[in-house]
Amino acid sequence: MSQSDKRSMSPDTSAAVFVKTLMAHRSAAELKKYHRYFTFDEKSREDYFIGVRMGQVFALAKEFVEMAPKEIEKLMESPIHEVRAGALSIMAKQASSKKTSENRLKELYDLYIKRHDRINNWDLVDLAAYHVVGRYLSDKPRDILYKLALSKNMWERRTAIVSTAHFIKQGDVKDTLRIAKLLLKDKEGLIHNAAGWMLRFAGDKDRRKLLGFLDMHAATMPRVTLRCTIEHLDRKGRNYYLSMKKAG
Repeated sequence: MSQSDKRSMSPDTSAAVFVKTLMAHRSAAELKKYHRYFTFDEKSREDYFIGVRMGQVFALAKEFVEMAPKEIEKLMESPIHEVRAGALSIMAKQASSKKTSENRLKELYDLYIKRHDRINNWDLVDLAAYHVVGRYLSDKPRDILYKLALSKNMWERRTAIVSTAHFIKQGDVKDTLRIAKLLLKDKEGLIHNAAGWMLRFAGDKDRRKLLGFLDMHAATMPRVTLRCTIEHLDRKGRNYYLSMKKAG
């Protein structure tokens, strides 16, 4: 078989075909569910849902996992939330694959950072920050995360803390603790729960360091962050740190 024949048999993983396929799975019932879980302007044509189940979005992302970054960026530019979720899911699947080259991983990381303006909800951050940003930075300087942690954009701040999940998995919790400290006075609940989630995960890997963090900050931590952080402690430990919060 010639190279041209092989190319002609390759599946079309373009952004246009992805969107066309996704549109066929719209559901009015699913759209109503999104109304319960997300806050958005139903009349907006710049950022909206069409009612495709996320399980279907992820399944489609798996079919389009070979999509080139320039096509992924086209998906990220879409006003349709599920299309952007598909873009982030494709990025995450590529970044987490052992077959992905360092060059492609850098392309995905650069795209994520460059187009963070299109990553504008908690689910989009959580889909890819860990796999794309965290994995890329695992053996590199992590200054960008501290810059993001101080951003005025709450989704960039969420990226900063959620990306550290990759380091935690490798047994390295120092950046999680440092970034969580930067976010202690954040005013957004979606940052509070993300910080608590990552601190709890860090504690599963290094309980001693987490307890040291709690000894210093439990009294002044947002209650949501504290409750999430201590979830895996025994009852005595949970009560101890909650009492510090009350006393503080």
